[in-house]
Amino acid sequence: MKITTRQLEGHLKKGLARLYAVHGAEALVALEAADRIREAARRDGCTEREVFFAEPGVDWSRLATSASNLSLFASKRLVELRVPTGKPGTEGARAIEAWCAKLPEDAVTLVVLPELDWQQQKSKWFESLGNAGVMVEARLVTREELPDWLAERLARQGQKASVETLEWLAERVEGNLLAARQEVEKLALLLPAGEVTLASIREAVTDVSRFERESLLEAIHGEDLPRIVRAVRSLKAEGEPLPLLLWTLAEELRLMMAVAAGERPRRFLPPDRVEALARTARRHDARSFHRELLRAHRIDRMIKGVETGEPWDNMVELALGLAARPVLADIAA
Repeated sequence: MKITTRQLEGHLKKGLARLYAVHGAEALVALEAADRIREAARRDGCTEREVFFAEPGVDWSRLATSASNLSLFASKRLVELRVPTGKPGTEGARAIEAWCAKLPEDAVTLVVLPELDWQQQKSKWFESLGNAGVMVEARLVTREELPDWLAERLARQGQKASVETLEWLAERVEGNLLAARQEVEKLALLLPAGEVTLASIREAVTDVSRFERESLLEAIHGEDLPRIVRAVRSLKAEGEPLPLLLWTLAEELRLMMAVAAGERPRRFLPPDRVEALARTARRHDARSFHRELLRAHRIDRMIKGVETGEPWDNMVELALGLAARPVLADIAA
């Protein structure tokens, strides 16, 4: 059986399976899913817990021994198998398959895995886990899904917010889900239950995404060329991850192209944001949009080491290109 982490809570309310395997790209979501399974196991009477850590050189026969052992102090136990590399090896694969073929009667099994590629997911040992129990996938929380994710978090602590407020918060925590969780938890301490307004969270929320990026976007739409250069240099000095900054600028380019084509953005945007995108988009044509897309693609190749060039210098050119202004020597100097 395969489910996502968002379906896990509803699944656990119906009863506990004998085996769960958690895997996926979103580490925080996977960690929290494993915690919910542990809590459900404790409520179900698993007061004893065994942890088998599959590190290199581990003696896999210990897992088989655990299967034959009966709980000494409790009627049920939680057996947790952690495979941090996602590669148990030949011996480990056989041990996992044997475990799945004959699950202990007195145990709930929790297997914790990292993100797995398609080849690993096609392996016999991985398929054995899915056939024996419930496969829980921790999928990435996309930018479009982030406001809903934040709303669910707020609801758990008795708070709610408008779409505009959720978007404002999402803009400031995107790309850092752990920080997003911390910011939401902080709101529970600083603000009362009920409606959380935009005005109330402006003072409470830390800019965890180093939102010099926001200043950069404002400068792009305001055609403030010196400010664009300063913002990019500031981000470089702060150690801003290049892939994250490239994603930010590429996403802004995609939004401008969508607005220019008369399409509705895939996510909610405040009216003033749409107006800024439309205003900047009018300074472009199909040729300039294509040029900046190619520039973004080249920067991506530079970051990956596939193409030569200085990505930060090209990032300045991309930001200036989004503003529909040429690279000026006196500005970039």
